[in-house]
Amino acid sequence: MTFTLIARSIIIYCIVLFLLRIMGKRQIGEMQPYEFVITLIIADLATVPMSDTALPLMHGIIPLLTLVCVHYVFTFIERKSVALRKILNGKPIILIDPAGVNYNNLKLCNMNFNDLQESLRTAGYFNLDEILYAIIQTNGTLTVLPKAEFAPLTASSIGKSIEPSSLPIIMVAEGKLMEENTKLAQIDEKFLLNNLKDYGVKKIKDILLLTLNSEGKVYMQKYNSKAVILDINYHGEW
Repeated sequence: MTFTLIARSIIIYCIVLFLLRIMGKRQIGEMQPYEFVITLIIADLATVPMSDTALPLMHGIIPLLTLVCVHYVFTFIERKSVALRKILNGKPIILIDPAGVNYNNLKLCNMNFNDLQESLRTAGYFNLDEILYAIIQTNGTLTVLPKAEFAPLTASSIGKSIEPSSLPIIMVAEGKLMEENTKLAQIDEKFLLNNLKDYGVKKIKDILLLTLNSEGKVYMQKYNSKAVILDINYHGEW
């Protein structure tokens, strides 16, 4: 009996994990309402065949597969029909506009002023007079457009031009060379060691973490050492 429970639990776990992976990588807070409902039902259905050995395993698997098919049908409908998309997901609602708080929309979202204030603080805004628009999205998150005088300062807003950013990739993690990334950057272990020898690096396994961007900027931390930022003679593309 114990072995049967363990085996059923492992099988159901693997199936649910696989199904959630093919459904997408959204976090709970980013899900649309129908996605959240399907996820809750899957979680509930998965527990029954794990513990009830009298229930045939397929009677637990078939409902799970059915729900994933329902998810794909809804996703397809959502892409093809704007009208049905509004039914499934709803639509964004403006809670704050230039005239102030829209109280009717606030009630429509079943929110009070404390809820609104908490959501604004989470978004990084503490004063209502800083906000031009606040919109609650269909997944329940609040997005804020601040007034111009309270908007974060950027290079373009002060007439400055800056070099485009480049994405750093991990070259070494926990003393292991990431061969896939070194191939992408078209470098090898010898190149790294030659550029890092002046920083006391003799072996790759001495490095806890090392990232490199296409402009040659390196973030490196050795075991039991502080992280350092340095430049090496490298300019590549990926």
